[in-house]
Amino acid sequence: MTSRSCPCGLPQAYEGCCGRYHSGAAAAPTAEALMRSRYAAFVRQDEKYLLRTWHPRTRPSSVDFDPGMRWTGLEILETGDGSAFHSAGTVTFRASYRGGSLHERSRFERVDGAWVYVDGDFIQ
Repeated sequence: MTSRSCPCGLPQAYEGCCGRYHSGAAAAPTAEALMRSRYAAFVRQDEKYLLRTWHPRTRPSSVDFDPGMRWTGLEILETGDGSAFHSAGTVTFRASYRGGSLHERSRFERVDGAWVYVDGDFIQ
């Protein structure tokens, strides 16, 4: 990954990939696109975007970033529904960081037409 490539792992520049979602210029069209953009937001510590894309019923008041955390990659393992034709979807992923990885199945729903993160289950 170069300094200009998107942290989400797709082979595009940040500005044309997740950056457009972070800035509000576009909305993530699928649950997977939202998952990727939220991972990139964690990498960039973009609390405003993370809170904006969190379901109102499960949204915390703030995001606590670990200043020592260094995210190193995202792997999408499986998606279920979550397209333009669905109102809910799941994304199973592995997010790697220096020293380990996080494996989760996340749930997403549409609220007022926009995909939002609801919650997730950690997978061992």
